Amino acid sequence: MDSQTLREIQSPLKKKYREEPDSALVRLHAEGKLGPDLTVAVRTEHYTILAGPHPATGGSGKEACSADMLLAAIAACAGVTLSSVATALDISLENAAVSADGDLDFRGTLGVSREVPVGFKNINLHFDLETKASGEQIQSLIKLTERYCVVFQTLKNTPQLSVTVSSK
Repeated sequence: MDSQTLREIQSPLKKKYREEPDSALVRLHAEGKLGPDLTVAVRTEHYTILAGPHPATGGSGKEACSADMLLAAIAACAGVTLSSVATALDISLENAAVSADGDLDFRGTLGVSREVPVGFKNINLHFDLETKASGEQIQSLIKLTERYCVVFQTLKNTPQLSVTVSSK
């Protein structure tokens, strides 16, 4: 896709969102149905994925692990955002890849040690770019990718979280 096509696609959306700000607020939804052997079938509007525990907690490794999915989500979002920003700025990327790594101490999630927090200690996002863009253009590309990547910003600026329960 070129920058002109991207502008043609996004221009009416931007106009609508400026004129009708409430139309820009979209509620996304994921739903999980518990299955056998500690699995959960997670369904969204677009796909279903079978999740299970990570092998470091006794899982088989055959199902998607939610921690792996979190890293996949940030890599995917950053990749799509990088591509969109590069297209908008007319920066040609001959080849580009994005990876996400994180350190997770499973003693926390297994309750082995109360001193070990549950969750990632750190997450590192890495871009491997093959481009003729200048250093300044690359710096701008990465800065804008960080700024507009939904998953990156969500993790950086923790959203308000809540839990509700219904039982029958």
